[in-house]
Amino acid sequence: MILAGGLGTRLRPLTLEVPKPMIKIAGRPFLEYELRLLKKNGFKRFVICVGYKSEVIEDYFGHGKNLGVAISYSNDGKQQLGPAGGLKNAAALLDPEFMVTYGDSFLQMDYQGFEKEFQSSRKLGMMAVLENHNEFAKSDLVVRDGLVIKYDKNQQLPGMSWINYGATMLRKESLDYIPVDTEVGEEEFYRSLIKKKELASFETFNRFYEIGTTSGLHEFEKFLSENLDFY
Repeated sequence: MILAGGLGTRLRPLTLEVPKPMIKIAGRPFLEYELRLLKKNGFKRFVICVGYKSEVIEDYFGHGKNLGVAISYSNDGKQQLGPAGGLKNAAALLDPEFMVTYGDSFLQMDYQGFEKEFQSSRKLGMMAVLENHNEFAKSDLVVRDGLVIKYDKNQQLPGMSWINYGATMLRKESLDYIPVDTEVGEEEFYRSLIKKKELASFETFNRFYEIGTTSGLHEFEKFLSENLDFY
């Protein structure tokens, strides 16, 4: 599941005509680089949660044939549902176990190891985490004994040296914690799993790239210039 329905306000005017994942870098939309990376790591079926200017994404990728993958779409409609609300809205399209990530994130990690540890954990969710110490962005997690025990993007709490890497494995039952037809943020959803001790952690070690800000966009452009195999 790729969440790609946001307005991308921090990147305006770049997002006035296209949604954030469709900003072109070296001639291709960012989302194409992300899909190619995920395909390379074994993912073949995708559900893309769209909203703002959804037709731009759907017209470009279609059902994924040109990339050798299968793509389905879940549209928020006129009301912004937020990350968790978008997940709930797409429930009928999701497998009993699935991974959710963001349409503005490029994550080089051990996806096979991630899936294996998630399956053996028997938890409702497992979040990929990076020990960050505010290096790449503001740290937002407290992780202890293999569990995420605090998640807060707004305030720094004792022990908050980790960051949500941008990928989470979930069991479909976890969506029962999300109200229907309301805008629900990811923090609220994940906190409900944390409260039940149902959100495990999976440590990653490579830095992440994201295009949610202008500086992040420039960093990914630099990454591409140094890694021509992703063209």
